[in-house]
Amino acid sequence: MKEAVRVVMADLQVVKAPIILITIGLGSCVGITLYDPIIRIGGMAHIMLPYQHKNSAGGKPGKYADRAVPYLLRELLSRGAVRERLEAKMAGGAQMFPSKGTKADDILRVGQRNVEATLEALAKAKIRLVAKDTGGYHGRTLEFATLTGSLRVKTIAHGEKHI
Repeated sequence: MKEAVRVVMADLQVVKAPIILITIGLGSCVGITLYDPIIRIGGMAHIMLPYQHKNSAGGKPGKYADRAVPYLLRELLSRGAVRERLEAKMAGGAQMFPSKGTKADDILRVGQRNVEATLEALAKAKIRLVAKDTGGYHGRTLEFATLTGSLRVKTIAHGEKHI
């Protein structure tokens, strides 16, 4: 059995093949992976919120989309990855609370805001998104194989897929 490293909520990890990265409990959170297929190094973050407020200092870099993506990028580049080869995949960002569609309900749409902020951070970092499985109303568990770059997305009642 291959070694697996768990990425907990608001955290991130960078590893080399053949280690598998796993995160569980993605509801409105977003799981993002960055991967260099030539040297087989990858990273995963379990993002909780879209942006870190200017008034809040410190905290885990994996907690916010606007910090997690650049942090993963720096870590991968420092270990030999090449930006132009990096591939991103993401999953999660579900709508976990009922919404009536009112303006006041926007605060409950954390999943959608997390997805949008993650896409914005990827674009700013000039990293191409090659696959995603986002939205919906169900949680997800992710397993990222650094040997192949495959992201396994598992859900209860919705089965699993590889992206």
